[in-house]
Amino acid sequence: MGTAERKGRDRAAREQRIVAAARAIAEREGWDAVTVRRLADEIEYSQPVLYSHFTNRDAIVAAVAVEGFKELTAALRDAASGSTGRNALKNVALAYLAFALDRPALYDAMFVLPTDLRFAEAGTRPELRAGFEALAAVVAPFCVEVADVTETFWAALHGVATLERSGRIRPSARNERIALVVRAIVVSGKRPRAGG
Repeated sequence: MGTAERKGRDRAAREQRIVAAARAIAEREGWDAVTVRRLADEIEYSQPVLYSHFTNRDAIVAAVAVEGFKELTAALRDAASGSTGRNALKNVALAYLAFALDRPALYDAMFVLPTDLRFAEAGTRPELRAGFEALAAVVAPFCVEVADVTETFWAALHGVATLERSGRIRPSARNERIALVVRAIVVSGKRPRAGG
């Protein structure tokens, strides 16, 4: 192994340590506890070393979010496998909610905290696209405008997750809410297109 290859591998390992430390602190204490100074102390690197990997805290949050999208995509694909139609929609919806509720710090990094991650643009990272595509795969059998319906499905799931996490809606009604969302997608696919 050459020097450049070893340096690249060491750099990637340092970045992974920084991301893992940020995620661990956020899961234990919340994102307010995650600062560059705290991370430097936690992993025993100087702050300049951290800044040589990430320009600021938001960039670290974005790196955590990218990991989260990989995990969410895997969870959604697992939920969809072996099921079709309404069952696939329901299973994916429930998996999405379980992910959001079981990993609140990670979910916040993905969808709440400021980052430079962009969605629905030409430069959208592949990890983010894969998450969207996992949702779109179960929506597609029911509609023509897959992107629009998938965005709406995602927005509904995000709303349910956010409201349930904050205690503003009853967790006991989760299955009924998911049934309503699934029914809305199935019924919307049976309607003729506007202007058509």
